[in-house]
Amino acid sequence: MKKTYRIKKNKEFQQVFHHGQSFANRQLVLYYLKKKDQSHFRIGLSVSKKIGHAVMRNQIKRYLRQAFHELEDQIQSEYDLVIIARKPTHQMGFHEIKSSLTHVLHKSRLLKKKSRN
Repeated sequence: MKKTYRIKKNKEFQQVFHHGQSFANRQLVLYYLKKKDQSHFRIGLSVSKKIGHAVMRNQIKRYLRQAFHELEDQIQSEYDLVIIARKPTHQMGFHEIKSSLTHVLHKSRLLKKKSRN
């Protein structure tokens, strides 16, 4: 995932929190805000210290980035997305995190409709 597709500044995070919508499951919270002038979605990741030590938090963020990379062509492009990991993610592997992320994106209607051939 290119760094230009990441949300880094606190101001941008706050804008998504205050003006966007949210959806959650037991593992992840998704905040999303539509931005019409963007050609690609951007993501911001937040993993609290309550989840574990730095190695665990960084591993969860790597899993989330990889899951976004694999789902990149299925996600609608004009959104800013902020993902907050909850406590159960520290016991999950990559495939479980990807499944949870797909569930949250599907429920919030951010995945593109699949074309049927």
